[in-house]
Amino acid sequence: MTLREYARKRRFGATPEPADDSGAAPSRRPIFVVQLHHASSRHYDFRLEADGVLKSWAVPKGPSLRVGEKRLAVQVEDHPLSYAGFAGDIPEGHYGAGHVDVFDHGTWSCDGEPLAAIAAGKLDFVLHGERLNGNWKLVRTALRGKQPQWLLIKRDDAFAADREADDLLQDSPAAAAKRAAKATKATKATKITKASKASKASKAKSTRSQAPAATAATPAARPRRSDAAWRKRALALEGARDRPCPPGARAQLTLLRARAPDGAQWLHEIKWDGYRLLADLDAGQATLRSRNDQAWTETFPEVAHAVQALPVREVRLDGELVVLDAEGRSDFSALQRVIEGSSRQPLRYLVFDLLGVAGVDLREVPLLQRKQLLRALLGDTPGVLAYSDHVLGHGPEVFAAAAAKGYEGVVSKRADARHHGGRGGDWVKTKHENSDDFVIVGYTDPKGARNGFGSLLLAQRSAGGLRYVGRVGTGFDESGLRRLLAQLQALHSEQAAVELPAHAPFPRRSVHWVRPQLVAEVAFRGWAKEGLLRQAAFKRLRADKPLQDLGGDRAPLPAAGQGNHAVAARAAASAKKTVPAARGPAKQAKRSASNGNAAKTGAAERKPATAKPAPRASTAAQKTAFSASADAAAAAVAITHPERVVYPGAGIRKGEVADYYRAIAPWLLQEVAGRPLSLLRCPDGAGGECFFQKHNNRALGQHVQAIALKQKSGTEDYLYIDDLAGLLELVQMNTLELHPWGSTVDDPEHPDRLVFDLDPGEGVSWAQIKAAAREIRTRLRETGLESFVRLSGGKGLHVVVPIVPDADWERARDFCEAFAQALAGSAPERYVATMSKAKRSGVIFVDWLRNGRGNTSVCSWSLRAREHATVAVPLRWEELARIASPQAFPLAKALQRAARLRAHPWKEMATLEQRLPGS
Repeated sequence: MTLREYARKRRFGATPEPADDSGAAPSRRPIFVVQLHHASSRHYDFRLEADGVLKSWAVPKGPSLRVGEKRLAVQVEDHPLSYAGFAGDIPEGHYGAGHVDVFDHGTWSCDGEPLAAIAAGKLDFVLHGERLNGNWKLVRTALRGKQPQWLLIKRDDAFAADREADDLLQDSPAAAAKRAAKATKATKATKITKASKASKASKAKSTRSQAPAATAATPAARPRRSDAAWRKRALALEGARDRPCPPGARAQLTLLRARAPDGAQWLHEIKWDGYRLLADLDAGQATLRSRNDQAWTETFPEVAHAVQALPVREVRLDGELVVLDAEGRSDFSALQRVIEGSSRQPLRYLVFDLLGVAGVDLREVPLLQRKQLLRALLGDTPGVLAYSDHVLGHGPEVFAAAAAKGYEGVVSKRADARHHGGRGGDWVKTKHENSDDFVIVGYTDPKGARNGFGSLLLAQRSAGGLRYVGRVGTGFDESGLRRLLAQLQALHSEQAAVELPAHAPFPRRSVHWVRPQLVAEVAFRGWAKEGLLRQAAFKRLRADKPLQDLGGDRAPLPAAGQGNHAVAARAAASAKKTVPAARGPAKQAKRSASNGNAAKTGAAERKPATAKPAPRASTAAQKTAFSASADAAAAAVAITHPERVVYPGAGIRKGEVADYYRAIAPWLLQEVAGRPLSLLRCPDGAGGECFFQKHNNRALGQHVQAIALKQKSGTEDYLYIDDLAGLLELVQMNTLELHPWGSTVDDPEHPDRLVFDLDPGEGVSWAQIKAAAREIRTRLRETGLESFVRLSGGKGLHVVVPIVPDADWERARDFCEAFAQALAGSAPERYVATMSKAKRSGVIFVDWLRNGRGNTSVCSWSLRAREHATVAVPLRWEELARIASPQAFPLAKALQRAARLRAHPWKEMATLEQRLPGS
């Protein structure tokens, strides 16, 4: 790097050009600037930041956007970084006398080391500007001259066009010079002021060209913006308010769900893996901020420029900043490299919401209408800004298709939702990968040849502060280890933020504690019985997420019956739909977007699954996070008459029933979420008249969902729930017992769970019932099936068999009947397989009838409508011996048991993949 030649040619006391600023810090990401120079020979100056200076070329005809068209570019002396903000007049008699305008400004990128490429005579690069974008190359020629002769060439991509620089002068929407001065840190305000004064003083003497094209780029001559048409369109929308949306409006946040919601009232977008970015445009000037209000305008000048290029002077945008790979998928690692300056890939701002435009507040407008106006505003022109498309309805199929294409997941939003800011039930996310955010509380020393650190120690927020959840030692590269170690060392603390378990598999002397400030996203395979992460891998630091926000997005929906991966595996195999895409950013994204509406044509054909129909393990930390997250929708459910006694024998009131189900929801929703339900409702309490209900009606509540199922009499709406709000609405309607189907709403015709209900006749002891359950377990094992046991909360036990849902109900029922008949035939003195009560005295009825289509059995953790408020509780087989009765867990003891559990008693179900014999 040298600016000696630049300084030699200038007399800085008499010219407004910036002096040598070789001490200036380089930009966070390399900038480029193109300046229109009306010197003795009009030309464009093309400048790229490298090695702390602006490498510069004079391009007589200016850049051409035509693919392959060669433009002579004469390499000139390096310029200081502060020259990127220079605009004004260079007085006569000085080197380069004439007027200088900023034509374009932004950032640039290339693969590899730019100085080496320039030295080699061939530089391939990408521009991210307002006027110039996409792939370019500079090639040095063998032509002789006083200075090196290069060719500037546009490469084939979505930004190529039949235009050149002079054409672009006429349609510039903003003052590039003003933005350039703000965007580069190296620009000093005093130099800009000096340039402005010099410009005014020498205007009469200037010899610059008077051609219209030459003046079109100046701020005074730029085309005026008119918001009138957009204001008229915005005010025509339902709920629009004739007032500006205030800048700094809160971001709408999501809740984590296990299953993408179904139904036409939901729209589904790709979950992009980047940084949430909100843009405020006021009087033509853009301000960028993160969701927690970090200022990002100077960090991403090309995005600010693109927002300012919109055909309005006031707008509020919400979206995700990403880098897209060749298939149109977001790549967070690539985004980090771009921000750090080690990569030159183009940024894309994928916009999914419009909160205000042209002085109209749109926050009370339904989301779908906001998005329709947003799409019109952004258009389909390729550039930094792009519209994030969506699919209406068919959530599980969209999620499956997204998973099959390698996307992180989907974000589902109520199409009629207003924008209220903060977290609520209107926006939910469903991830294909099991990951979560944790705070880093320490690190261990490296071992062997590893540099940096060995592993990070992680914690999760809980009611009592922070709780240690394990460590992560994979997912880092060498440069990442070094950068993260430097950040950790700056946060060194002598005080431990958490208490380590006694059996921690590393020496405590190797631990370095840090202040709990950095948040990391970590992928993992589940939770060990001690409540620690299994097979954790580091994904990224969450600079956009503060510690106090940890757990805020976690809603209590672990996998319902079979989990996200089972839904994805089944639907992805046959989904006819594609996923929504970003519209406009580049050809690769357009390829995805071209099929974006295909998902609206119909539901995917359901195929047999090959995944595991099991609940995921949960932990105390998950349960704490659940209660802390306080789903706004659930909090809004009113429980009327909480003082009314529901269980007279135990003195338990309706409010206490609601409190029980609220507390037990992280466990119970694993059993019922996403399954058709039958309810036992008791308006007069457990001692009064109760009735079963299986059909949905609006009176149950807005969070109780409907699923249309075929019956002999036609199609009927059955009911299901998928969140805490729905569960509490059922409690409000006097539901005591929950009886789910053995299949899910995603695939109701193929059971994934069978139940044998052991119903003892008169004279059968509890010991005999337990022995019967063990015998059934043994006989099921002989057929190749593992099983699990549950206290019914009534008189007997349930033996539960998870299966891959590839058999229909008739086949499942036939198997269960044959099994029960064989058992009864082998020991008729102990078992019976018929319902006849006359034959049940002294024997156990092996009730296989629960396994027909539409038949149900009570779920784990459900209360029973019995005098003492007993609960159906899942057990480990080894626990069964010490259980004194099938009603061993009334409400209070069930809560105590749930609080003590580190993992689901049936956690092994998650690793099973078993089919009916003969499958």
